[in-house]
Amino acid sequence: MDRYAKTKLAGILGIVGNIFLLIIKGIIGFITNSQAMIADAANSAGDIFASLMTFIGNKIASEPKDETHNMGHGKAEYIFSMFISISMIVIALKLLFDSVMSLINQNAFEFSWFLVIVCIVTIVVKLSLYLYTSKLAKGLGNLLLEANKKDHRNDCIITTFTLISVLLSLVNIYWFDGVVGIGISIWIFYTGLKIFIESFNVLMDKSLDEESKKEIIEILNKYPEIKKYNHLNTSPVGYKYLISITIFVDGNLSTYESHEIADKLENDLDKLDFVYLAIVHVNPINLENIENK
Repeated sequence: MDRYAKTKLAGILGIVGNIFLLIIKGIIGFITNSQAMIADAANSAGDIFASLMTFIGNKIASEPKDETHNMGHGKAEYIFSMFISISMIVIALKLLFDSVMSLINQNAFEFSWFLVIVCIVTIVVKLSLYLYTSKLAKGLGNLLLEANKKDHRNDCIITTFTLISVLLSLVNIYWFDGVVGIGISIWIFYTGLKIFIESFNVLMDKSLDEESKKEIIEILNKYPEIKKYNHLNTSPVGYKYLISITIFVDGNLSTYESHEIADKLENDLDKLDFVYLAIVHVNPINLENIENK
C-alpha cells in the first residue's frame, strides 16, 4: 500500500470514528451540562473536519504532475494541513472562552455513569486510531498523517482528564471540570499552532534541514573529479525536495565527460528518500590557476 492509499484509509477511519464519538459526546455532554464533555465533543467536531481535510488533501496530492503543475500536486498536503491547524485554533479559542466563563460562574453539572462510559469508549477508540495511524505513518514523512496521529494521541490524553473531572464530581468537586475545559483548549491551540508553523514553513519554501544537507555533501565528497561546488539550493515539492547545485570540474575534460559526471551525481542524489529531483549544473575550472595560488 503506497503513502497516498495509507493516508486515504487513515482519513476514512478518522471520519467514521469521530462522527461516532461526536454523537455520543454531544448528547451526553449537553444532557449533563459537563463543560469538559462539551469541549471534548467540540474537539471531535474539529477532528471530523481534520479527517475530511486529510482525505481531500491526500486525493489532490496524489495526482501526478501535468502541464499546469510540472512539479506535481504534493504541496496540497501542506495547504490542507494549514486548514486543519486554523480550524483547531478557532475551536480552541471558543472553548477557552466558554471554559473560563464556566469556571467564573461556578457551573455545576449532573453526574451520570454515561459520562464515564463515553470517556472510556472514546479512549479505546482514539487509542486504537492512534496506534493504527502511527503504523501507517511510519517512515512516510506525511504531515497529514502526522497531524492525524498527534490528534488521536492528544484526544486520549484530553479524554483521560475529562474522565477524572467526571469522577471528581462524585465528591462535589466541580471546578476541575472548567479547568479541564481550559486545559483542553490550550492543548488544541498548541497542537494547531505547531501544525500551522510546519505547513507555513514548507509553503514558504523553507530549505532542507542541515542533517539532510550533510548527506548530500557526503555524496559530493565521493567524487574526486569535483574540485569544488557552490549554490546548493533546496526547495520543497510536496514532502520531498528539489535539489539544485553547481559543481566545478577540470576544464580540460570534454563536454561529454564533464556532463557524464553531473549525470552520475544526479542519479546518486535522486536515490535519497527526501529528493524529488536533483539538478546539477557543471562548470569548468582551470586547475593550474588553483594550484598556483
